[in-house]
Amino acid sequence: MNALVTGGAGFIGSNLARELVNKGWNVSVIDSLITGYKKNLSDIADRITFHKGSVNQQAILEKAMRGVDYVFHLGALPSVPRSIEDPNSSHVNNVDGTFMVLLAAKNAGVKKVIYSASSSAYGDSTEPIKHEKLPAMPISPYGLMKYIGEEYCNNFSLVFGLPTVSLRYFNIFGPYQDPTSAYAAVVPKFITSALRGQPLVINGDGTIVRDFTYIDNVVEANINAALSGKAQGIYNVACGRTTSLNKLVEHLEKIFDQKLKVAHGPARPGDIQRSQAAIEKAKRDFGYEPKVGFSQGLEKTYNWYKNNLDYFKS
Repeated sequence: MNALVTGGAGFIGSNLARELVNKGWNVSVIDSLITGYKKNLSDIADRITFHKGSVNQQAILEKAMRGVDYVFHLGALPSVPRSIEDPNSSHVNNVDGTFMVLLAAKNAGVKKVIYSASSSAYGDSTEPIKHEKLPAMPISPYGLMKYIGEEYCNNFSLVFGLPTVSLRYFNIFGPYQDPTSAYAAVVPKFITSALRGQPLVINGDGTIVRDFTYIDNVVEANINAALSGKAQGIYNVACGRTTSLNKLVEHLEKIFDQKLKVAHGPARPGDIQRSQAAIEKAKRDFGYEPKVGFSQGLEKTYNWYKNNLDYFKS
């Protein structure tokens, strides 16, 4: 089978590309390397076809799309704060880019597009557990942009008969996640700060809760959704359990076997207070089962950064 992974040099994309190659797929990657790193693919570089460029560059995208069966669309400019500071660039990459991918996939006769959506589409819903039938209520430009991508996917399925699946991710973490960016996710930022003896900076009082999801679970969800004849539409991808930032610190203190320094900063605009997923729909339609729990995933992530602390500096 032939796959194209957009954003394949990024955190999620490189982990997905690696697993696809290991499963015997023919894999092509397109990445602008704005937020991705080509070295994330160094161990499989001789087994993939790499296209340097943006999904907004039509000629490069169409070339990468030739002969492809499945498109895994992960190319995006991530981060809620980034979308607030620079909404224009985020829109071009996250909305226009998704439209370009869908159009190219339709024209190339692709079997299915798996779109990386976001739990931020739910916004600050008062429902304690987010399920796919809830209305979208994004409270950040990023959340809105990712939701628009879902609507484009649904529309291309309805109008053009292009099968699409939108996977709403909940706080993914794991190896190859860049902790050096100003928009870095909390888990890699906390782990690398602790490894360097620096304080763990919590935005707000630390009571904010997240459904932290280890990368291997997300990779499996993408592949299962692609191959399932039943999978169509929107699905949550998470563990279905929550951990507060304060509890995250406690887990890390057990791993490090010491008390960690903690500092508090102001709460960030656009941040959602509580995020927990219902994952029954994904279980039913494509057999999704989070095999790596939060604690085990945190251990795996800690071990990777311990051995690759300066990975993103070189």
